[in-house]
Order: sequence, then structure tokens, then C-alpha cells
Amino acid sequence: TKDDTTIVDGVGEKSAIEARISQIKKQIEDTTSDYDKEKLQERLAKLAGGVAVIRVGGSTEVEVKEKKDRVDDALNATRAAADEGIVPGGGTALLKASKALATVTGDNDDQTAGIAIVRRALQAPIRQIAENAGVEGSIVVGKILEKDDATFGFNAQTEQYVDLVADGVIDPAKVVRTALQDAASVAGLLITTEAAIVEAPKKASAAPAGGGMPGGMGDMDF
Repeated sequence: TKDDTTIVDGVGEKSAIEARISQIKKQIEDTTSDYDKEKLQERLAKLAGGVAVIRVGGSTEVEVKEKKDRVDDALNATRAAADEGIVPGGGTALLKASKALATVTGDNDDQTAGIAIVRRALQAPIRQIAENAGVEGSIVVGKILEKDDATFGFNAQTEQYVDLVADGVIDPAKVVRTALQDAASVAGLLITTEAAIVEAPKKASAAPAGGGMPGGMGDMDF
């Protein structure tokens, strides 16, 4: 009818469903469109019975929006992890990757300088995370590099050195890779740019005496 649809014997043959699932998986591998891939993955999930509905609620509209954003972030991170796997989080994967550049030299001085810049940049995230937690970044970097264990790292929440994967401190490999590639792209663009226009940092002006009230008629606008 106009408002209702009745499906009779809609389960279908198991062999036909499995064949369709295999076909969709092949289409996902072949497509180069992110949009098509997302829609095919949704179709695959429905056929395979892997569909879930997450209901988000809250006392206010702001709270609901904030919770929904968290769910969206978790969903996107899970999808990225399903695509390319996971790596130890907290900047540890990038720090471990920097060790591979320790013995690499370029064909000329410019390339060698570039390698050194990339190596320092790979250490920047974990240094910043440690400093945000109130810990000296250089000490954290040194302790982690001493260990050959790929999952050994610093948990900023507990300020402990642990097995990050066992503690659940992980990042989708796709996110880490994409962030590094995008950073390299922007850095390369800035290097080849003659001039860049940025917003000048604003210095916070000191509050005037007298609890912030105008000091006199000269301080007032007319």
C-alpha cells in the first residue's frame, strides 16, 4: 500500500545471501569512492546481520549533541580500525617509527636535514601528551625508546609505563597514517611558499587597577 510494505519469505536462501555478501565485499575492494565504499559497507552489515541502533539521550540539547559527537567519533575510529588495524596510542607508534630514521642518511645535506626534521616531528606528539600530563617529555621519550617492546608506552591518564594495547590505549593505524601524510603535505606546501599569512597572536592585556573599572574619563569611549 501507500504506507505499508509486507515482505513474504524475506529471509531468503542462505547460499544466495552468502553469494551476495561475497559480491559486495569484492565491490568494496574494487571501488575508489569513499562514498560508495561507505554505502556498500552499510549494505554488507545489513545482510550479515551486523546492524545496531545506538540511542543517545540527555537532559539538554547541548548534552545530547555532545554525547552524539562522542558516539560519532567512536564509530569513525572503529571503522578506521577495521580498515587498517590498530597501533599503540599516545604517540608511541610514531615515536617507535622515528627509530627507523636514526641510521638513514640522504643523498645530500638537504635530504639529511629533512630526515632529521621528520624524526623530530615524529617525537612531538608524545612529548606534548606527556607535558600536558605534567611530565617531562624528554624523560618519557627516553624510557620508551630504551624498550624494544612495540606496545610499551606511557599512559598519560595514569602516568604509568604500561602495555598500551592491554590497557586499551590504542589508535587506528589509518588515523595515524593519514595525520602524518597530511602534516607532510602541509609542511611541503609551506616550504615551497614564498609567503604565508597567519593571524598574529594577541597578548592578553593586564587588567587595570580598581577591579577592572575605567581609570578615568580618558578610558571611556564616546
